[in-house]
Amino acid sequence: MELKNQRILVVGGSSGIGFAVAKAALDHGAKVTIASSKADRLHDAVDRLGGGEGAQLDVTDEPSVKSYFEGSSQFDHIVFTAADWTEVRHSSFFDLDLADAQALFQVRFWGAMAVAKHGAKRISSGGSLILTNGMAAHRPQKGMPEASAMAGAVEHLVLGLAVELAPIRVNGVCPGAIVTEAWDDVPPEFREFQEARLSGQPLPRAGQPAEAAEAYLYLMKGTYTTGQILRVEGGWTLSG
Repeated sequence: MELKNQRILVVGGSSGIGFAVAKAALDHGAKVTIASSKADRLHDAVDRLGGGEGAQLDVTDEPSVKSYFEGSSQFDHIVFTAADWTEVRHSSFFDLDLADAQALFQVRFWGAMAVAKHGAKRISSGGSLILTNGMAAHRPQKGMPEASAMAGAVEHLVLGLAVELAPIRVNGVCPGAIVTEAWDDVPPEFREFQEARLSGQPLPRAGQPAEAAEAYLYLMKGTYTTGQILRVEGGWTLSG
């Protein structure tokens, strides 16, 4: 399948992996719309893309998600990369604030659920929905059990939706350490932890957003692929 003239919505497309997916899709001739909750970031991203359209969308507000899709045209593919950066902890589990743990699910899980619920009605025949998972589902880290739970929930949401929404294809991408704009806001101790970990994996470096974007392109084109999680993580799961 070619992406030329296909209509693609990238939710979370104003930065990071989502922006890279939007740029790659445009380069393949697709008609791209990027959605973001932040108007200033959205306008800047559309300018940097040099094409495509922008839509302001808060995935934590289900009524607005419903309203957006009710007023939108059809899409061939919907890609969900939206995420909010929450403080990374490496402290005792017993100090965990449950409100913080619940907040972690707000965008990445419940936001994905809202987009799937209302966006699936706008996906054309032969189209797909792609969610974004996290490596914490496969390589849990001490002090972050809630991150593992959230990532596992998203992964199983992919599986459930692949059955529920068939014949719409539903897949997920599970990126490892990818250097995006958010990397600048990472606490120094966590950055040092990641750099030490990266040195021990088969490909001893962080990935680039454009490298992760290739996984999304494959899943959009792969007409016999559904219910799959594609890892882009430099061999992290193979390291000790």
